[in-house]
Amino acid sequence: MLLFCCHISDLRKVSKAMQYSPGGTWPFCKQRMGGVLSGCAIIVRGQPRGGPPPERQINLSNIRAGAMARRAAQGQPDTKDTPDEPWAFQAREFLRKKLIGKEVCFTVEIKIASGREYGMVYLGKDTTGENIAESLVTEGLATVRREGIRGNNPEQARLCEHEDQAKASKKGMWSEGSGTHTIRDIKYTIENPRNFVDSLHQKPINAIIEHVRDGSVVRALLLPDYYLVTVMLSGIKCPTFKREADGTETPEPFAAEAKFFTESRLLQRDVQIILESCPNQIILGTILHPNGNITELLLKEGFARCVDWSMAVYTQGAEKLRAAERSAKERKVRIWKDYVAPTANLDQKDRQFVAKVMQVVNADAMVVKLNSGEYKTIHLSSIRPPRIEGEEKNKDKDKRFRPLYDIPYMFEAREFLRKKLIGKKVNVTVDYIRAATSAGEGTPAFPERTCATVTIGGINIAEALVSKGLATVIRYRQDDDQRSSHYDELLAAEARAIKNGKGLHSKKEVPIHRVADISGETQKAKQFLPFLQRAGRSEAVVEYVFSGSRLKLYMPKETCLITFLLAGIECPRSSRNMPGGMQVAEPFSDEAMLFTKELVLQREVEVEVESMDKAGNFIGWLHIEGVNLSVALVENALSKVHFTAERSAYYKTLVSAEEACRQRKEKIWANYEEKPVEEVVHLSEEKERVANYRPVYVTEITDTLHFYTQDVETGGQLESLMETMRAEIAAQPPVEGSYSARRGDNCIAKFADGEWYRARVEKVESPAKVHVFYIDYGNREVVSSTRLAAIPPAFSTRTLPAQATEYAFAFIQVPQDEDARADVVDCIVRDIHNTQCLLNVEYSGASCPHVTIQFADTKEDVGLGLVKEGLVMVDVRKEKHLQKMVTEYLNSQESAKSARLNIWRYGDFRADDADEFGYSR
Repeated sequence: MLLFCCHISDLRKVSKAMQYSPGGTWPFCKQRMGGVLSGCAIIVRGQPRGGPPPERQINLSNIRAGAMARRAAQGQPDTKDTPDEPWAFQAREFLRKKLIGKEVCFTVEIKIASGREYGMVYLGKDTTGENIAESLVTEGLATVRREGIRGNNPEQARLCEHEDQAKASKKGMWSEGSGTHTIRDIKYTIENPRNFVDSLHQKPINAIIEHVRDGSVVRALLLPDYYLVTVMLSGIKCPTFKREADGTETPEPFAAEAKFFTESRLLQRDVQIILESCPNQIILGTILHPNGNITELLLKEGFARCVDWSMAVYTQGAEKLRAAERSAKERKVRIWKDYVAPTANLDQKDRQFVAKVMQVVNADAMVVKLNSGEYKTIHLSSIRPPRIEGEEKNKDKDKRFRPLYDIPYMFEAREFLRKKLIGKKVNVTVDYIRAATSAGEGTPAFPERTCATVTIGGINIAEALVSKGLATVIRYRQDDDQRSSHYDELLAAEARAIKNGKGLHSKKEVPIHRVADISGETQKAKQFLPFLQRAGRSEAVVEYVFSGSRLKLYMPKETCLITFLLAGIECPRSSRNMPGGMQVAEPFSDEAMLFTKELVLQREVEVEVESMDKAGNFIGWLHIEGVNLSVALVENALSKVHFTAERSAYYKTLVSAEEACRQRKEKIWANYEEKPVEEVVHLSEEKERVANYRPVYVTEITDTLHFYTQDVETGGQLESLMETMRAEIAAQPPVEGSYSARRGDNCIAKFADGEWYRARVEKVESPAKVHVFYIDYGNREVVSSTRLAAIPPAFSTRTLPAQATEYAFAFIQVPQDEDARADVVDCIVRDIHNTQCLLNVEYSGASCPHVTIQFADTKEDVGLGLVKEGLVMVDVRKEKHLQKMVTEYLNSQESAKSARLNIWRYGDFRADDADEFGYSR
């Protein structure tokens, strides 16, 4: 008799790599038993060493338990299914619960010619432990083979005694119960497995794992109804055993190890199963065990890969499976031993970065600007933009095809991305680099593409696009790893869009965009011109930038495309093909075009159309967030002022900006040479001061001693306009809160007196704090947006220009000291505020003209009076024609100093350069 010591377990096959317990949660012994075949037969195995351990079946000597059910052999029509014999299932369950996972020792007493071995099994490390055969007989779950009993064998004698006691106690098979269980295979007993799975509502049910076909497919007995089901683990697939034509099975790499991994943890164990779905008669589920989730463990240890088709039904969270698979890939274990990540050749800074979106190319691509200033085209991973398929491709061949407007939902997709991203900073995570492809039959060539996941404010843009039905998700081969890192979320978003019938999945008629392209169409442009001129400021979207001052605009209200030229400036020309050859680009043309692109490309802007050229291109002014693009180009030394700007309201601003750049010699002014001084002196000598005083009404005085006036001549027009405007507003009051204030917009505002006035929005802090400037009076106020409304077109600045004009006093330096300056302002307010005066422009200033102003009745110079009272200092001008006025002002200043009036009360403080007292020369 031979004595062996081993462990009872659920193992079938083992590899050398499996001689540990992953995660430290699953019990593992160096030697285990393979399982319980019936009430009197078990499988034992030794310790795994470099491969699957040897397997050994031990039949219990001298006893007999009921035979388990057996299905008829395939291909043998004479054989039939045999059910469980009475009490066979109970005997098997008794052994399973007592032995699985326990250490046992056994003796081999007999080995017959067929190789079958009979012996005794003891629970524990030696024969002093519980005798399993005796326990079975004692519980009435097995009978003793009394034939051939030798009287001198004490073990056989004890078995007979235990059987007699069981009979006397009416235990097990000796009781009055039938001891039968009906185990129903769902494959043959349930007509619609899907209804059966749905009836369980994805709730955990108790089960016993009866068989492991491969690492991800098991047979389970569902309790308490004893349904036998084949379950495939949701979301994963392990290597399998391929059945050859001759009936033999060939394992794929790591198939045996994966099967062993699952067997060692689940076979004949009590578990819970969530049956999650039943597509095509295949039951998908998740097995829950107190020591871990086998699905995630298989992935983590590299025995399985994620599969997309069943991932969606996994109830424990698909992101956990992806994370487990990613861990195995990073460690290159088992099936991933040769794995190379799609972004393995990229530095970390190239894998994840923050960039600013400059252009949306189409529904799945955009141009971003990196922190380094470099531009990069990014494609959204794993999504496909709207496209035309089938017969639609061949329709309207003669019509010029415009993908943005002619492909259904392409415009909506582009607009969604444009409004969401343009000018915003986004987080980019590169998922893979799609290699360049050459052209084939019916397929165009594609350059190398960087595919990434783009997020803004925590929102995955691709997922948002798909969820609105404006893009679809690309399906991949199972072994294709070049996909989005959030592929499961994309699939879920697409499923929601399909369910809700959104966008591409809608059964409604597709939206049609009838956009007229009148670029270069002179006759059509002439028809549109009067309408655009009357409209004043019109909304537009910049679709394309040809050069710094030439753009293509989409007009949403008019649903047309136009070519737009910036008025008032002369921008460097870019290179272009001409009949005589290629025209060379002028210096700084590329810089000007880049500046315009970064500022306005695909942005919502406002345009004022003034005229058009012979080619049908519209000419006018373009504004974006209160910035005039023509002025911005001049301010950045990328354009010159054109003589046609003299007729516009922006001429002074343009000239001032150009002069500043010219002085700094920036960019296009780098080689600028000023005119000889002699010429300037000669001209100034010939010029004489012109005293042309005109009546004005002073409406506002600022803290910096600037003031605003209205021309008396046009005062009647303003009063008439105000009366008419207020009457119209009273007849049709604006809806409170309906106006959305934007910087630079002209509007109407309700002043503190309850009346409406024309105004311009200067700043928007919040809906409750909008800074406005009253363009006819010169005063400013911070109001709520509820006190603002759109200006009626009949009362815009085209009907009557803004009446308030800003001026500053000529020949005067305003004190820097706040108290002294306040005294001057108080004096001026008392004298001329809300009164009619006479005004003469003396010379230009940086921000406004400098003037002398006289009282209407006495003709006394207001500025000279301030000098005489010692309230201000004289600003000495060098122009020859002004010297008479300067001398008069200086003489008055000397008189004030002698009398020690106001700022001169302590003498001439300027002699000590006493800046600390708030004054300087």
